[in-house]
Amino acid sequence: MTAVGRGREALRGALRVLRARRPRTPLWPTLASTARLTAAAVVSYLLTLALTRGPVDLTGSLTSLLVLQASATSSVRMAVVRVGAVLTGVLVAVALSTVVGLSWWSLAVAVGSSLLLAAVLRLGPQALETPISAMLVLAVGGQEIAAETRLVTTFIGAGVGIAFSVLLPPPVPTRDAVGEVRAVAQEQAECLIAAGTAMAASPVTEAEVADWLTRARAVAAVAERAATALGDVRDLRRFNPRALATADVEPVLRSGLEALDSSLLALRALFVAMRQEAPAHAAGDDGYGQEVRAAFAVVLTEVAACLDEFGALLEAEASGVEAEVEQRLAQSLERAGEARATLTELLLVDAREQTSLWLLRGTVLLAVEQVLVPLDLETRARVRAERPRRDPPLAATTPLARRVLPPPVVRRLRRVRALRRAAGLDPQPPPRPDRSVDPR
Repeated sequence: MTAVGRGREALRGALRVLRARRPRTPLWPTLASTARLTAAAVVSYLLTLALTRGPVDLTGSLTSLLVLQASATSSVRMAVVRVGAVLTGVLVAVALSTVVGLSWWSLAVAVGSSLLLAAVLRLGPQALETPISAMLVLAVGGQEIAAETRLVTTFIGAGVGIAFSVLLPPPVPTRDAVGEVRAVAQEQAECLIAAGTAMAASPVTEAEVADWLTRARAVAAVAERAATALGDVRDLRRFNPRALATADVEPVLRSGLEALDSSLLALRALFVAMRQEAPAHAAGDDGYGQEVRAAFAVVLTEVAACLDEFGALLEAEASGVEAEVEQRLAQSLERAGEARATLTELLLVDAREQTSLWLLRGTVLLAVEQVLVPLDLETRARVRAERPRRDPPLAATTPLARRVLPPPVVRRLRRVRALRRAAGLDPQPPPRPDRSVDPR
C-alpha cells in the first residue's frame, strides 16, 4: 500500500471514530424535554411574581431548571441539595453584609467560606451554587430583602421542579437503549466483515490490520454510549408512572452489553496478534498463504454473523420473543466452530515446521475462541435466569382498572399482552360465547 493509500485509510479510521463518538440526538424527545424545561421556568417566574414583592428575582426559574432532572428520584435529591447550597450561600452573604459591605476581601471571604461549608456539608456537584448564591446576594442592595426573596424563590423553584417531574414524567427510553446495545453488536460484526473481506481479496499488511484495530477500538465509544443509555433507563424507571406500563429490560440488556464488551476485548487482542505477524509492506505472501487466508476470512465472517445474531437475540429478549433468534444463533455458532476447527488444522501445519509461530498463532486461535465464548447460548440462558426481564406491573390489570387508565397506557398494555401471547408466554384468552344461540 502506498503512502497515499495509508493516509486515506488513516483518515477513514479517524472519521469512523468521530462518527462513533458523536451522539445521536432524537428530535421529538429533545422537543419534549425543551417544552418541559421552558414550562417549568415560566411557572416558577409567575409564582415568583405572585408570592414576592419588590424586584423580580429569577432564582426560582433557575432552580426549577436545575432541579427538573430526568428522574423523579434524582429530582428530589437535587432539590434538597440545591436548597441546601443556596441557603448556605445566602446565610454567608447575610452574615458578611451585616458587618461590612461589598469589597474585594469580603468577596474573597464569602467565596472561600462558602466553598468550605459546601465541602463540610458534602454538597457534591452543587457546591458551586453556594458561592454563586453568596455573590448574588452581596451584589444586591438591601441584602436582607434580597436574601429573603432568594430563600422564597429557591423553594418555589424546587417545588415546581419536583412537581413537574412527578406530574409530567419523561418517557422511559427503552427502545433507544435496545438500539444502542444492538449497535454495539453490529459495529463489531461490521469490523470483522471488513477484515474477512480484505483477507479473502489479497495478502494483508500491518497498516491494514492496524486500521481494523482502530475500528475495533472505536466500538468502545459506541459501547459507552449504550451503557449511558441503560443507566438512563434505570434512573428514569424510578418512581415514574410511565414505567408501570413497560417491561424492565435493563438487567437483560446490561448482561448482554457485558458479554459484548468481553467479545470486544478478545477482538482487539485478535487484531493485535495479527498485526505482529503481518508484513510492514505489501508482498506476495503475508505469512499465511492463500489457503489459510481463505479459511481465516471464513472464520471472521462466521464470527461476525454470530455477533450480529447475538445483538438480534438481545433485541428479541427485550420483547420476550427470543425463541426463533436463539435457533439462528445456535446455527451461527455451530458454523463458526466448524470454520475455526478448519483454521486450527491449517495454522498448526505451518507451526510444526516453524516453532517460533506456535505462541503467536496459538494466541490468534485463542482470541477467536474468546470472541465466541460470551455468546454461548447455555451461558446466556443462565445469565438470563439470574437477571430476568421483569414484566410491566400493569400487564395483567383487570378490565375495570383498564377503563380507569389513560388511553395511551391501555394501548401499550394491549401491545405487551399481544407480544406475550405470540411468544407463548401468556395463555390465549378463552373464546367468547355465542350469544346468538339460545342456551336452552
